[in-house]
Amino acid sequence: MVIKVFLASSSGSTAIKKKQQDVVGFLEALKVDYTPLDIACNEDNRMWMRQNVPEDKKPANGIPLPPQIFNEESYCGDYDTFFDAKEDNLVYTFLGLPPPPGSKEAEQADKDNIVENGTHAEENLDDTIVPVEDRNGDSNKEVKQATDENEEGEGDEEEQEGAAKEETAESVGDEAPTVKEEEEAAVEETDEVTEDTEGQAEEEEEQEEEDLQSEEEEELRQLESAPCGQGLKSGGGRGRRRRVGRNTGGRGGVVEAKRC
Repeated sequence: MVIKVFLASSSGSTAIKKKQQDVVGFLEALKVDYTPLDIACNEDNRMWMRQNVPEDKKPANGIPLPPQIFNEESYCGDYDTFFDAKEDNLVYTFLGLPPPPGSKEAEQADKDNIVENGTHAEENLDDTIVPVEDRNGDSNKEVKQATDENEEGEGDEEEQEGAAKEETAESVGDEAPTVKEEEEAAVEETDEVTEDTEGQAEEEEEQEEEDLQSEEEEELRQLESAPCGQGLKSGGGRGRRRRVGRNTGGRGGVVEAKRC
């Protein structure tokens, strides 16, 4: 985009010269590229300027005076509108150019855009909110139906797993008492065998003691019937006589001879 500034290099009006200098000097200060077009020395430039200034912007006599500013073929304004834009920090907007980053005009434009876009965005959101079902149509319904079916399938699997765990727990519960009962029965059998063994041992010991006592009584009777001064050698094994000695108060070995 080229900024065109129509000037009169040989104007006899001091006011026009001053206005032209203000416009050119400010554009140069902003480092805005522009093309000066002299209407005093070039009839084509003067005719083009007069033809392209809008009718509502022309003075009462219908002849616009320099400086007149254009952006390519678009009319920007004369000195008065340029001065107002400069006072409002809107020169780039006046020229139809984007403001450079970091400039006051750029910061102000950002603020205006935020406020304007934010307000419009809220209004548009309120106006354009469409239910999800309406936006997606039948496809959304199908997705929802598939989701429901998956949830039902998961629920059935969880129920089956729960039933399997319960059956396993019951099986373990049934087997546990059986093992425990078997252990108790084994202990009872062991106790019975032990009691039987102890009972048999006691019976054998009692029988042995009775046999020994009978032998001792028999020996005493023989001793009493034997002549005086003679002793009777005890019969039976050595071990049995010692045991009789313990049970009869220390008597053992050989029975003493009968005293007359």
